[in-house]
Order: sequence, then C-alpha cells, then structure tokens
Amino acid sequence: MTVVLITGGARSGKSRRAELRTLSFPGRAIYIATSEALDPEMEARIAHHRERRGAHWDLKEEPLDLVKVLTETDGRGPRLIDCLTLWLSNLMHAEQDWRFEASKLCEVLVEQAAPVVLVTNEVGLGIVPDNALARRFRDAAGFINQAIAEVADEVEFVTCGIPLKLK
Repeated sequence: MTVVLITGGARSGKSRRAELRTLSFPGRAIYIATSEALDPEMEARIAHHRERRGAHWDLKEEPLDLVKVLTETDGRGPRLIDCLTLWLSNLMHAEQDWRFEASKLCEVLVEQAAPVVLVTNEVGLGIVPDNALARRFRDAAGFINQAIAEVADEVEFVTCGIPLKLK
C-alpha cells in the first residue's frame, strides 16, 4: 500500500506531478475526478485535464463518495484522486459532515492494497479571508490536508512545477 499526498497552490503543477506519480506504479491507472462541469470555465478545465492525460487512464467521476469508489476500485491499479479541495467544496455545498467523511476517507486509505495518489490545494498560505464561509472552507481544507498527510506514506509540495518532498 502506498498513499501519496501532493499539495501546492493553484496552477502549481500538482496535478501533472500526481499523474506522473500515479503512472509510475504498475497497472492501468484510474483517475477519480471530484469536479463537476457546472459552468463553461470548469468544462474547459476538465477538457484540458482529459486531453493532457490521454487514453492511458480509466475514469471514475465521483464528487462525494470517495470511500465507495476507492473500495470498488481497490486492486484494479493505482488510483489518482483529483482533488480533495473540490471534494470538500462539494461536501460543504451538499451540507454533508465533512469531518465525518474525511475520517472515513483516512480509515479506508490505510486499508487499500493498490496505491492511491491524492491532490489537494494548499489554501492556508495567503491572507485571512474576509468572510465567514471562506474562513470555514480554508480551515476545513487545512484540517483535511493534515489528516490525509498523517496517514500518507509520502507528502509532496509542488511549486512552479517543482516537487519538494515533505514526508
């Protein structure tokens, strides 16, 4: 079992790095997408990611239930979850208990037989947001990132396309 957490800022190169790490494991890679194409800009982002990945991946789209999709795909090849930050946003929008879901995710990660690479955004390096919702989101993302990093075998921070191994 290998769990790799890759974090960094927006457009830092973390998704590309995560794709390369996932493909370095044996087996056909599975891309677990948490995003939903709710507007034209997000549609374009998703299309860009798909084009860059090419046909080397199986795709699972799951905006909320990562535990279910990890359980269903374990043993079928390395998995890439992109990304935890969008997953958190989806959970908050659906008014689900993100703390409970993060706890379940940590539990299932340590039980996986096949590798899992997770992408997340580091949102805590900027200024304190000026509204309560943004502060709750930033705090929740920090909590989830710490929880996943604790159970991860490896943690990398990517900036300017360059990975820095933290763990």
